[in-house]
Amino acid sequence: MTVDIERGAVAPGRAPVPRILRAQAGLDIADDELAALADHRQLSRENTAERRRLLGEFIRSRRERTTPDMVGMPPGLRRRTPGLRREEVALLSGIGITWYTWLEQGRPINVSGQVLQSVARVLHFDASERAHVFALAELPDPQQPPEAAQVGAGVQFMLDQLNPVPAVVVGPRWEILAGNRAHLGLIGDYHALPYDYRNVMWMCFCDPHWRTLVAHWEENARRMVAKLRTAMAEHVGDPGWATLLERLELNSPDFRQMWDRQEVAPIENCIKQFRHAQAGTFDVEVSHFWLSDQRAVRMSVYTPLNDATGDRLDLLMSVRPRTLPLPPAAVDSSAPTTTESRAG
Repeated sequence: MTVDIERGAVAPGRAPVPRILRAQAGLDIADDELAALADHRQLSRENTAERRRLLGEFIRSRRERTTPDMVGMPPGLRRRTPGLRREEVALLSGIGITWYTWLEQGRPINVSGQVLQSVARVLHFDASERAHVFALAELPDPQQPPEAAQVGAGVQFMLDQLNPVPAVVVGPRWEILAGNRAHLGLIGDYHALPYDYRNVMWMCFCDPHWRTLVAHWEENARRMVAKLRTAMAEHVGDPGWATLLERLELNSPDFRQMWDRQEVAPIENCIKQFRHAQAGTFDVEVSHFWLSDQRAVRMSVYTPLNDATGDRLDLLMSVRPRTLPLPPAAVDSSAPTTTESRAG
């Protein structure tokens, strides 16, 4: 259903606008919705206050464990506790004593990544402690580049055991980390692509065959772009996300047009139909399973929706995976590539 922004009315084609967004747009909302909106805002304020309290308590605990000799200071006289004083941490961190005191007290102040970095340095935080304080502050650690998502042998074993059901592991930016033989048979030999282009978004918009492989391509592509925008909100400023976005906008007018719609959607299970040139039509439910050891890395399994699809799955194990088009830079600089497929 779509929403008439002037009246807040609902029309066929798009879901209703959430009450919070309607309130921000100045639309009329009912009294019960106003109450729910107020409850939401109150809960958000309470969560933020709790985060500040936990952050302050944690920093204070580490200050009290950090002795003067650990930071190159003489122990001094008349110390009631073995740890540093607040004014000492503030001085060594290059911040004001009042501001630092408020930080420990959980006061409503805006904490920057640079300040947290200075405090972490003075108090000798290890990697886990740094990650904890930046998570509580809901800030990215400026000295901690995001780790590249990886897939271990155990996950690859599970993928292979799912054959002939197609299955793939996708990273936070829709990069393909691993897949089984059935998935290669369905999608194509993405192993032959340069590593940075083994990406579902790239193939969706820059592989012309994808538009015939995936039924209702435009609808599916719009939903994928909306999911991408939702996921990217947690990674603003991340160079990897910026590179992916720039690459897609440069190479796909369709992506640029859909990205400009400013649509968002959650990553959730969905129904898809694939029209394979050799193996026929596959009606599947794509189910996502999040890998607990890595944030935003998911295994997607394409389970058949009907007997006809189930009967055709074995064909994906025998067809030769389609050769995917190389990206422009690779075409210009690479030697001829083999079409020999490699199972994930």
